[in-house]
Amino acid sequence: MKTRKLLAAALAGAMALSLTACGGNSDSGGTASGSTGAAGGQEFTIGICQLAPHPALDAASQGFKDKLTELMQADGNTVNFEDENANGDQPTCNTIINSFVSGQVDLILANATAPLQAAASATSDIPILGTSISHYGTALDDPEMGDTTGRNISGTSDLAPLDEQAAVLNEWFPDAETVGLLYCSSEANSQYQIETITPELEALGYTCEEFTFTDSNDLSTVVTSAVQQCDVIYVPTDNVVADNTGIIANAAIPAGVPVIAGEEGICSGCGVATLSIDYYELGQTTGQMAYDILVGGEDISAMAIQSAPNLTKLYNPDICEQLGLTPPDGYEPIEASE
Repeated sequence: MKTRKLLAAALAGAMALSLTACGGNSDSGGTASGSTGAAGGQEFTIGICQLAPHPALDAASQGFKDKLTELMQADGNTVNFEDENANGDQPTCNTIINSFVSGQVDLILANATAPLQAAASATSDIPILGTSISHYGTALDDPEMGDTTGRNISGTSDLAPLDEQAAVLNEWFPDAETVGLLYCSSEANSQYQIETITPELEALGYTCEEFTFTDSNDLSTVVTSAVQQCDVIYVPTDNVVADNTGIIANAAIPAGVPVIAGEEGICSGCGVATLSIDYYELGQTTGQMAYDILVGGEDISAMAIQSAPNLTKLYNPDICEQLGLTPPDGYEPIEASE
């Protein structure tokens, strides 16, 4: 009997060790298995770090949660979200991400560049999906990066083709001479967009002038200077701009200078037109990627960075009316928020 008890205890211990080894977070390949729930399905915890409250970023986070929840529930799995907002503060991103790592979440969603950079610095084991990122190579300081990162990071890009954005500006203002490029110099992705779109605009015959600001404190001064010197302003997908469109509108509209924006949220606040993605769709695409990693066992290091499936030409009816502008054919109005 004593021998049988010892064998039974040894077997139980071996089974416990086996179950422990099957749970927890991923290795550097980026797959994760979660933990077994009471109903026999898998239970996962996702940490979401969003840079700031903003309609575009909010939509991306919501699309991610809705899609991943839908997919998990269809399989009898459970997903829990630890949803945190850094309110535009980089150190807060670091704090949030470190709490996710300490809590051993199964996957991190980094919504915008600063959270992605914080997550990349904090862990090489937990899978990290970015969203609302313009250019991953720039954000991760890897200019040679291709469609995959080769590490525990992948995700979705919110960048509409910059040559097509230049074409939108030209479609609206073919006779303009000077284009002011307004962006935050501390945002690497904004710099990338400006460096990319400048030769496209110059090829169309425009003279480009850069107007940079370091934060919202000097934005008013910089945009006032820009509207005094330029025929039209271009603003990329820039988080500081997104949080302060009122400052730009208050300077540009009275001066009669139109703004072409890199995305719908900025355009709704200060622009006349944009070539924009649907951030909710972008979040859904990211949610599908998370499911493929957590349940499908896909290797995140080999997952290609994806773009939004659809692009739409939009115009802002209110600002167009104030400036006396008629949209070209093929543009849809931005619906006023309730």
